[in-house]
Amino acid sequence: MAYSYEYPRPALTVDCVVFGVDEGALKILLIERGEDPFKGCWALPGGFVRMDETLDAAAARELKEETNVGKVYLEQLYTFGAPKRDPRGRVVTVAYYGLVNRVEHQPQAATDASAAAWYSAAKLPKLAFDHKEIVSLAIERLRAKVRYAPIGFELLPSKFSLTQLQRLYETVLDRELDKRNFRKKVLGLEILIDTGETEKNVPRRAAQLYRFDRKKYRQLTRDGFNFEI
Repeated sequence: MAYSYEYPRPALTVDCVVFGVDEGALKILLIERGEDPFKGCWALPGGFVRMDETLDAAAARELKEETNVGKVYLEQLYTFGAPKRDPRGRVVTVAYYGLVNRVEHQPQAATDASAAAWYSAAKLPKLAFDHKEIVSLAIERLRAKVRYAPIGFELLPSKFSLTQLQRLYETVLDRELDKRNFRKKVLGLEILIDTGETEKNVPRRAAQLYRFDRKKYRQLTRDGFNFEI
């Protein structure tokens, strides 16, 4: 049975703030818009939600279509619905933030994006729509959550040193951490697996490599474990 509604319905979009870390800098993946509005401006990957898909599916699809970046950790951030946020009309967007190992994800523009590139979070170009506001909230959420959930491991290669892990946290939190205390706390969590391997082709003493033990972490959280850095 078909129903009719007397109220106008706003359009729905998704936007993705995808983070990566490179050379001690927090990076964000942006696309250059190939169509109006804001043609030629940099923006977050995103687009309209199809009638037959979930929000999560729409976010993953738009990110893949516009940047060729897939299989990304994505989590809902916030809903932005200011009446005049989009010049095309009444458009509400559900923002997501994602985390990737930047080296393993080389963006390639497609569909309505004319370019895709990583930008330093500290030196972003002028952004279209209200995307500056979305990015600011995403950075705030990332810095808060990385302290109580092991999402930071998504930004690292599968095997990493404790120095790499510490630098990652320092980059995200934008502050230095005491080396001894950091290592003591991280190793005390017992969620790292010593791979028995060391770094290769480094001009110094090779560091031990570790992996994040996802299975152990899930078991610990079921038992009431509290992750905190």
